Amino acid sequence: MEVHTIGFTKKSAPEFFGALRRAGIRRLIDIRLNNSSQLAGFTKKEDLSFFLREICSVEYLHEPLLAPTQELLDAYRKDKCGWQYYERRFLALLAQRKIEERIDPKLFDVPAVFLCSEPTAERCHRRLVAEYLQGKWGDLGIKHL
Repeated sequence: MEVHTIGFTKKSAPEFFGALRRAGIRRLIDIRLNNSSQLAGFTKKEDLSFFLREICSVEYLHEPLLAPTQELLDAYRKDKCGWQYYERRFLALLAQRKIEERIDPKLFDVPAVFLCSEPTAERCHRRLVAEYLQGKWGDLGIKHL
């Protein structure tokens, strides 16, 4: 089993959709808390679902269970609590939600990707979600696009 991750910030539409096509992605799992902001550009929920289907034949799913809470996001972005604090709190949230029991591993029977906004996975919750599930399930490979 394998999951890819991708962020849309600092990517043009051709770069974003091209990366998905090159990786052979068939299912995109949007793990953003807010996916309808005008700041999301071509990745606003309804637009993205259309573009994925029309450009890449990719299924779109929104899974807020894998998103941080607004409180945690604000603490990191606005209050500048620091990455280490955010990472600890977010991993605790995933454990509290028991995502390993609530997310169906069959979602990854086709090439799938977690989407969020950060340009790289280093300081992004998509990496934390993928690594958390890898630690719980054991047989999950991770590739960052």
